Amino acid sequence: MAIAALGTVVLDCADPRALAAFYAEVLGGRVESDGDDWVTLTGHQGTPLAFQAAPGHTAPEWPSPDSSQQFHLDLTVEDLDTAESRVLALGAKPLDADDRSRGFRVYADPAGHPFCLCAC
Repeated sequence: MAIAALGTVVLDCADPRALAAFYAEVLGGRVESDGDDWVTLTGHQGTPLAFQAAPGHTAPEWPSPDSSQQFHLDLTVEDLDTAESRVLALGAKPLDADDRSRGFRVYADPAGHPFCLCAC
């Protein structure tokens, strides 16, 4: 029997509203806020995402043997090329997207968190 259920994935960042807006464009949904320190993305498919203000936030380095990426999001898409062009237009940065033979590509969101676009 499980002890708990996953309620929300929370990303630390310098600007919660801006990062929530990025993910709202990528995943759909609405940005809801109770203030400047905590913003939630609701109304999209999957586990809820929230964004928490972290003054002095430092983006993880990828790949780096000296710095952990901590975790990353795998986002399933129907067309990798189309999804790639859209996330890049929103401000994502490619980290490991050159190998077109794989079924995934790695990017960083505007706050530097790694995420993968994965072919379904």
